[in-house]
Amino acid sequence: MRNLLKRLGVNNTVLALSIARFGDSFGNSILFVVLPLFVAQLPAPLFPIPQSLRVGILISLFGLVNAFMQPIAGIIGDRIGKGKPLIMMGLACMSAGTLLFLLAGQYTHLLFMRALQGIGLALTVPASLSLMSRSTVKRTRGAAMGVYTTLRLIGFSIGPLMGGLLRDTVGFSASFYLGAAAIGVGFAVVLFLVHEPSAEESPAAQERAAEAQADGRNPEDDHPSGSFFDRSLFTPSILSAAFGVFAMASAFTMIVTLENEINARINQSAFVFGIVFSSLMVSRLIFQVPLGRLSDRIGRKKLIIGGLIVMIPGTALIGLAHSTAVLVLLRVLQGLGSAGIAAPTFALVGDSARSGGEGRQTSIVTTGFGLGLACGPLIAGALATVSFQLPFYVGGAILLLAAVVAGSFITETVHREPAAQTA
Repeated sequence: MRNLLKRLGVNNTVLALSIARFGDSFGNSILFVVLPLFVAQLPAPLFPIPQSLRVGILISLFGLVNAFMQPIAGIIGDRIGKGKPLIMMGLACMSAGTLLFLLAGQYTHLLFMRALQGIGLALTVPASLSLMSRSTVKRTRGAAMGVYTTLRLIGFSIGPLMGGLLRDTVGFSASFYLGAAAIGVGFAVVLFLVHEPSAEESPAAQERAAEAQADGRNPEDDHPSGSFFDRSLFTPSILSAAFGVFAMASAFTMIVTLENEINARINQSAFVFGIVFSSLMVSRLIFQVPLGRLSDRIGRKKLIIGGLIVMIPGTALIGLAHSTAVLVLLRVLQGLGSAGIAAPTFALVGDSARSGGEGRQTSIVTTGFGLGLACGPLIAGALATVSFQLPFYVGGAILLLAAVVAGSFITETVHREPAAQTA
């Protein structure tokens, strides 16, 4: 096992961050199934809003707060030169926000709790990925990111199942207690097991310095300014990658808002919806590490574009599904496509990031992901009032546009050696 992890570029820091990510993704994903059902039992707000839109607003608030806070978290991380304190603060916020659901008596209370959770995730994700980038090297970064996202996906796969099961058999309180405890485990893992490399011992910094010297450049010239809006950080490649993960996240979160409608259309329970939701995660679980490792060999760009294309039919056809089996197949297809997008994209950003700017450049892409989490449910809730199928057609169109943008503007960062090309 140790030799396998070494081949995948998984050192102790990467493994500890991956385990912590499992804990917080498990705790957060419990709410994906439980939240729409919990909203339905609370008193409606003063203004009449359709339930699907109420759920969409609640889920989207989490994503919007997360998205807008991530750039701030990125620059703070770059300024202090450390990610571990931010990760721990974020996990503490998420755990507290989950526990506070136990005290919710009306819909407006949930808005505050979701905002707190969004702040927590914003502090955690850019810092984690920045620390991952600094702790890995280009030749194994895709595989290491694959392991990181795989453990995250295991958490996301189990969480909805446990959330639906506990809600059906015990009640809402058990789901909230378990979610908070899982995030607390992630906090403990970071506290005791994550080692933050200094600038001198960072594998990525040493690799970039060697590349700069080989090109006859001064490594110090590559350091960006301290301002978040340093225009040199906003490269077309990274902005295109951010749009790609936005399209991915918005597409696979659309069904969350429409859980009640989907369950009614095909006569399935909350637990079965948990299986449908988790089938995407299981699919990504199977393909994430192999595709991440493949991106270390053939490049990041091909897989990102291919993943976006595969997700188009997996998204556009969901509105036409009339059985659980078909929904599961479409979610598996979405999972395969997103596996080709996620790890290669985060590896691409790690390859492109400049020393001292890792947090800010990482936050550009994670902000895109956060906005996708926010906009997907909101788009679905709004467009479903016109037609149940319409949100999924729009999601497919956004994915197509993202594939075109990726093909036009993403710059490949992995180049095969001449010997390998002639072999």
